[in-house]
Amino acid sequence: MNEDPRKNDKNYVIAIGRQFGCGGREVGQRVSQLLDLNYYDKQLLLEASRSSGIHAEMFEAADERTPKFFPSLWPLNLAMAGSTFMGDAVMTDDNIYKAQCQVMKELVDRKSCVIVGRTADYVLRDYCRVISVFLHAPIDDRVARVIERGDCETREAAEKRCDKVNKLRAEYYNFYTDKLWGHAESYDLSIDSSLLGIEGTAQLIVEYVKRRLG
Repeated sequence: MNEDPRKNDKNYVIAIGRQFGCGGREVGQRVSQLLDLNYYDKQLLLEASRSSGIHAEMFEAADERTPKFFPSLWPLNLAMAGSTFMGDAVMTDDNIYKAQCQVMKELVDRKSCVIVGRTADYVLRDYCRVISVFLHAPIDDRVARVIERGDCETREAAEKRCDKVNKLRAEYYNFYTDKLWGHAESYDLSIDSSLLGIEGTAQLIVEYVKRRLG
């Protein structure tokens, strides 16, 4: 997917993949604070929208979901917000993904950063220094977190939500990369976030980054 030669040897990205409910957002935010890095999760979609001129709703609809293989997701005049990014072409999931990939490079050019999800480890692998992390946790821990933050009210609903979101994330990652989502060999670090908690997991990642990058 990414054939560009390395273009930014100065900055780096910490790319965090995560199971739903394991605290990936909180860990990523804490890592960015400890290392004074920019942080992007859903914000990445807004950045991509501003940069490309494609409505943010388009990125939200395609976020971490595999392509639908329709000729066009939306009529072009509804998809665009005053940009010529696509010229007269139709708007497809693949074009949205390409726009998002380009924005990732622009973001790391600004400053080293943490990016959660969205195949950032693969997109940027030949562009800058990448440290890839996958966070997971036992289902009981994930269910408790999902209920605590108000995403679901019951254990059954939380388990179904976890399974559904993780399936979508796995399909997305496996489609756009030559690796397997959640498999240890696809990442530099694979960590059970329930063992050390949010702070401890973040500290572990920071220590690894410092040792790795010197």
